[in-house]
Amino acid sequence: MTPREEELARTVRDELALFAYPDREWVGPRIGADGGPMLDVLIVGGGQSGLAVAHGLRRAGISNIAVLDQAGAGREGVWENFARMNELRTPKGLFGMEQGVSALSLQHWYIGQHGRDAWEALVRVPRADWAAYLRWYRETLDLPVINHTIVRDIREGDGGLIVETLSDGAAKIFHARLVVLATGHDGAGRWAVPDFITSTLPADRFDHSNGPIDFAALKGKRVGVLGHGASAFDASVAALDAGAERVDLCFRRKRLPLVNPHRHIETAGMLTHFAELPDETRWNVARHFQLHDQPPAEAGFIAATGRDRFHMHAGAPWTDVMMEDDAIRVTTPREKFTFDHVIAATGYTVDLASRAELTSLAPVIARWRDRYAPPVDAAQEMLGDFPYLGSHYEFLSRTADADEWVSRVFAYNVSAYVSMCPHSTTISGHRYCLPRVLRGVTGRLMREEAEHVMAALGAYDNVDLVVPDHLQARTQAD
Repeated sequence: MTPREEELARTVRDELALFAYPDREWVGPRIGADGGPMLDVLIVGGGQSGLAVAHGLRRAGISNIAVLDQAGAGREGVWENFARMNELRTPKGLFGMEQGVSALSLQHWYIGQHGRDAWEALVRVPRADWAAYLRWYRETLDLPVINHTIVRDIREGDGGLIVETLSDGAAKIFHARLVVLATGHDGAGRWAVPDFITSTLPADRFDHSNGPIDFAALKGKRVGVLGHGASAFDASVAALDAGAERVDLCFRRKRLPLVNPHRHIETAGMLTHFAELPDETRWNVARHFQLHDQPPAEAGFIAATGRDRFHMHAGAPWTDVMMEDDAIRVTTPREKFTFDHVIAATGYTVDLASRAELTSLAPVIARWRDRYAPPVDAAQEMLGDFPYLGSHYEFLSRTADADEWVSRVFAYNVSAYVSMCPHSTTISGHRYCLPRVLRGVTGRLMREEAEHVMAALGAYDNVDLVVPDHLQARTQAD
């Protein structure tokens, strides 16, 4: 930490201590099937959501937790991996990870690093600053993150869950009463490259925009980008900066979206109570987002279109892709292109079975298609594949006999797209949606403590009133 970060961290700890009461732990210990201690909560994913959940649980008196992440320390989440934008698209005021602790806020951290004038002038937060803030957040709160750990399965255990992992290359089992999945935007499936690309091109001739790309290898190359989202423009800029000869960005829509529907649902009412709306309304909102996609981020759009080697083509879906004489030939309704490499900015597909951590869960998780049948004209297969979550982000099972263990897993990731609104687990949703998942987790633990409440209450004998010796006789009858 820098000296200013250290000073702010001390302020955070002082503020947390000031408002800590009641801070006594209230969940009794449990023993795992192997005879070792059982965690109260295991969080999978050490990015922004996982860190925020861990902090919220500790403030609620639950410290027997762990956070697992496959990346190295400080590289959790997307920000130092495949995120390539220069700045976040989230307005600087839409944050909630501080959870009421003002000194822990992005605003205070940013002012400490760059000054108040810089904050006042700021419109959107630079990506590198957000990544640095998250590292400071984790270190300041001393959150229990275990890095280089891959979750291979979550399955039913005796009174809890068994979490199989590969930690630093070695198999390791964790036992936990509850699990929170904070696995981000691909947490319900995988980044998807269309079959018409994967089936016709060698694997070294295409990439997904949300994966590792060797941009240096694109120097002097003709690059085709498919898609119109933020990652499409960010990848285009990165390719051009690396020396690509030319980048052609193609998308199927007749015109680039200009209106961002995400901004409309950023209200306290929608983000707090969306889960309480009728299934029909929740389905139709999610469908609207599928039909009316958000535009690319302004900064990425301006950066790409400001380069003379960048060319954008609306109404240009790729109708045919093939290899010919070591070149990639792409046909669209408007024209044909010749590329050396292509980048698919084509989002993700919902595929629970593709997620290792869901190996045992995927066959029994209730999907939206199991619980809601939309009118024929509102049907959409992908939306039906999303999990149908309970009111606090918990998985539900297709059959009642598995609900007890399935509902021990809370999906605070993209799985909540239909159930909790399309971006409840993003930065914009943290302020209003973190409390919901935290209430779900603490509520489940409290219900399981019910059988021990009276015994613990009866055994409680901490003296609250110290009576002087000379008054002892007056406090009791003869």
